[in-house]
Amino acid sequence: MKVVKLEDIIGTEQEVDNGNWVSRRLVLKKDNMGYSVHDTIIRAGTETHIHYKNHLETVYCIEGKGEVETLADNKIWPIEAGSVYVLDKHDEHLLRAEQDMRMVCVFNPPISGREVHDENGVYPADIDTVDYAD
Repeated sequence: MKVVKLEDIIGTEQEVDNGNWVSRRLVLKKDNMGYSVHDTIIRAGTETHIHYKNHLETVYCIEGKGEVETLADNKIWPIEAGSVYVLDKHDEHLLRAEQDMRMVCVFNPPISGREVHDENGVYPADIDTVDYAD
């Protein structure tokens, strides 16, 4: 059994700020659960290009308002508190925040914790170079 408190993640290497968003990585690859879980704030007025070629992601919006535009079909999906969106086809997309959005994100396969989007909006397939103390 393990319990992780958000307050214990904030200000550590498991809190990653990329300008448009800040992701607090709660459950990581090292936890051997087969997925990772993140508490992420998408900042109001931002647009982020994302294309998880190596991961599937489910996102639950618990606060705020924005939209996702899937680039394959240019369809816009409104997102607000209580909405879940599932990127089950490695969907390349734009994430736009009208208000700050607080999201709970689940990744499969799990990420190691220090990943940030590259110039194409992609996380690398696997980063095993991060060494966290247990």
